[in-house]
Amino acid sequence: MNKRLLLIDDEETILFALTRYFRRIGYTVDTARELEEAEALATYTEYDVVIADLSLTDSGYEGLEILRYLRWNCPNARVILLTAHGSAVIEREALRRGAHALLHKPRPLADIARLAAELTRSAA
Repeated sequence: MNKRLLLIDDEETILFALTRYFRRIGYTVDTARELEEAEALATYTEYDVVIADLSLTDSGYEGLEILRYLRWNCPNARVILLTAHGSAVIEREALRRGAHALLHKPRPLADIARLAAELTRSAA
């Protein structure tokens, strides 16, 4: 059975690379570029994994906001946050809000896929 994956990032090149890689290894992939789009998708689809950028705007931490929404609407989804500008405070807050991992960009796609597979295996 295919795993369902939601990718959330405002950078087109990152979405393209992640989508292509995860589809090639057997995931069914949906993408969102902004918080509202991600929430709409998560309202009607049960995802196994969500990979979200911590910041979807120049000054925001929308990745933290999507965590709250996912806990209510996709409680079984495993959530990986990606960030280029993380800090210990943000990482603790992300984990407190329900993220399963926070990875710093750039990260090899194989590392992200390995973590997603481990998280979904542990959820089964």
